[in-house]
Amino acid sequence: MKVNKFMTLRLMLSTIMVLGFASCSKKSSSSNTSRATGWNVNGKKTSGKQEAGPGLVFVEGGTFTMGKVQDDVMHDWNNTPTQQHVQSFYMDETEVTNFMYLEYLDWLKSVFPPSEESYKHIYEGASPDTLVWRNRLGYNETMTNNYLRHPAYANYPVVGVNWIQAVEFSKWRTDRVNEAILEKKGYLKKDAKSNDVTAESSFSTETYLISPTSTYGGNEELVLKKTDKRKKPKTSKDGAVEEEKNVYAQRSSGVVLPEYRLPTEAEWEYAAAADVGQREYNIYKGQKKYPWSGSYTRSGKRQSKGDQLANFKQGNGDYGGIAGWSDDGADITNEVKKYPANDFGLYDMAGNVAEWVADVYRPIVDNEANDFNYFRGNRYSKNKMGKDGKVEIVTLETMKKDTLSNGKVIVRSFPGQIAQVPVDENETYLRQNFDKSDNINYRDGDKQSSKYYDFGMSESNNDDESATKKMYNSPKHNVTTDSLGLMVRKYDKSSKRTTLINDDVRVYKGGSWRDRAYWLDPAQRRYLPQDMATDYIGFRCAMSRVGPKSDKKRSPRN
Repeated sequence: MKVNKFMTLRLMLSTIMVLGFASCSKKSSSSNTSRATGWNVNGKKTSGKQEAGPGLVFVEGGTFTMGKVQDDVMHDWNNTPTQQHVQSFYMDETEVTNFMYLEYLDWLKSVFPPSEESYKHIYEGASPDTLVWRNRLGYNETMTNNYLRHPAYANYPVVGVNWIQAVEFSKWRTDRVNEAILEKKGYLKKDAKSNDVTAESSFSTETYLISPTSTYGGNEELVLKKTDKRKKPKTSKDGAVEEEKNVYAQRSSGVVLPEYRLPTEAEWEYAAAADVGQREYNIYKGQKKYPWSGSYTRSGKRQSKGDQLANFKQGNGDYGGIAGWSDDGADITNEVKKYPANDFGLYDMAGNVAEWVADVYRPIVDNEANDFNYFRGNRYSKNKMGKDGKVEIVTLETMKKDTLSNGKVIVRSFPGQIAQVPVDENETYLRQNFDKSDNINYRDGDKQSSKYYDFGMSESNNDDESATKKMYNSPKHNVTTDSLGLMVRKYDKSSKRTTLINDDVRVYKGGSWRDRAYWLDPAQRRYLPQDMATDYIGFRCAMSRVGPKSDKKRSPRN
């Protein structure tokens, strides 16, 4: 009996010692101790989880068949099915509305007053073209005068915006969102984003991350964050109080969001199809014809039976049906969220307005070259460095202005941003994954893709004979400025042009209020020059997902 008690005591003591060692082991492997070197890195513990930006919905990535349409009456080469994989990302719950876009215009107007000669092109270049509503044989002046600014249309999707304007809005939105986040976290002076911003002193996300002291025109009173006043001041070994150091947010801080941007064609189609609603274990139960289940445009649910599930043209002279119960509730566009969301929680992925995506148009999607996050349109750039070895910040004198084919001037780089230049041999030398800055024509549309390719032919050979042998021989309209500053527009009248496809045409997806149900299929694709706008094309933004594919625990789904 005594022996048993003695053995029990030894067992208890050994258990306590084991638990003690285990607790010590846990302490030694804390988050502040490097698993690589064993050093105490004194890092601030962060969750690492990306928060969804304002207006965004999470879209879990996966594989899908891109370009597969159920109705292909033209048997078009344009929609060849390919298997693609899309990484997880975020997408706007709705299309960008007039209210959202007016917020952008109001900011530009206050920071860059259009009454000043230096800024006159900024506000005008960002403004939607309200004349897109006009029709030679139709009375649409009500929309021309009211659609953008009247509060009755505040939550309607913005139209009259070309692809370039949509891209510039996305850049502006990135900076405003991150500016608000950094202010909330204490890295920027409170209300600096509204009280202290000027044309020469504005916030740029990339400038803040690369050169924080250059943000807000170098005004350190707005940018810097002091150490926490609630903590006791640190003292050195000799008892002297150490001077407080300034702290900046970095990418490693995890508080700055990735950029808002236009979705790629693959992302948009994947999100619109939302085949996740058809999933059974590891397969899809068929392909959806529309963003919703079923082969019809009307709801089959008891509560909403017969209601149209999208806003589209139902026939000749029929943009919404007869007045009353069975119409789709709209004659032109409609307020966002008026129709049910798809299985990703996204609204109006069919109907209302078609939407710009990031891709340059080509008839085929080259899945042999890439089947992961497919995108055609990469132009790689890098930060421009000054003679002093520091990044070069855009000034009023170095703002980049583009003159469009219609003569409209759009500003594409603003004071306070970091100037960009194409990558060169320093980045491309001996690489296998890319060898130049502009990759738009890779494997499709460049000289090597043409059956008339001549290895010895000069790039500068632009005579009519060689022009007719190019794969994408589109019209070349030219807009220049004379000595008086007046626009000189030269229209290409050549009769030897063979296509409208070039490096400046962009894909747009989804049906609109002007389109028949045929175009509501997410896999349908069309294109338009990037500097043109219409009354039926809008856009929504996307944001890349960093970190894990999904935060949800996996479980079987029947």
